[in-house]
Amino acid sequence: MSRMMKKKDLEMGLQKVRNFEDPDPFLEQYMTPATIAADILFDAYSKGDIKDLKVVDLGCGTGMFSIGAWMLGAAQVDGYDISESALKIAEMNKQDLGADVSFHNIDIINVKEGADTIFMNPPFGCQNRNADRPFLDRAMELSECVYSIHMANTLDFITEYCEKRGRKVAFSKIYKYDIHNTFSFHTKTKKTVDVAVVNIR
Repeated sequence: MSRMMKKKDLEMGLQKVRNFEDPDPFLEQYMTPATIAADILFDAYSKGDIKDLKVVDLGCGTGMFSIGAWMLGAAQVDGYDISESALKIAEMNKQDLGADVSFHNIDIINVKEGADTIFMNPPFGCQNRNADRPFLDRAMELSECVYSIHMANTLDFITEYCEKRGRKVAFSKIYKYDIHNTFSFHTKTKKTVDVAVVNIR
């Protein structure tokens, strides 16, 4: 695969990433939509935060950010997730797309591997309150550059949370994020929520 690509080509490639087969509601396993992932990744790429660098994907799920970072020329990509079932699909996606990435079955709080850039779509905390905080803490310990997705209405809290730890939200962008009927407690076919992507430095 060419290591130089346009955003639309990246998005087309990421559309091939398989979704969770049996998602866990407690882990809030929703795959990041390819359109949003491509936009986040390409923005990071344009800022010099991917190509030839070491990238870590915390809570990698089925590998969307890991594979996208590899497509954009990251020198090394490691994805970490606590879910064995998610990682089985990630490995299939890796094989299907020929991606040179490594996946690891480990709780993100036990990750010790530092990175130039971290990508993550942590749980929003809808089922497990404050579930995104361990992700934020670990990411800020491991990297000087973090891209993370959160509910838009928590943006002020996220900004303050980072500032208390000597970091800042250098950039944020709001997206419409579709959550499809996945679990038994979902009453609508699709729910659209506003999410904020933050770049923490």
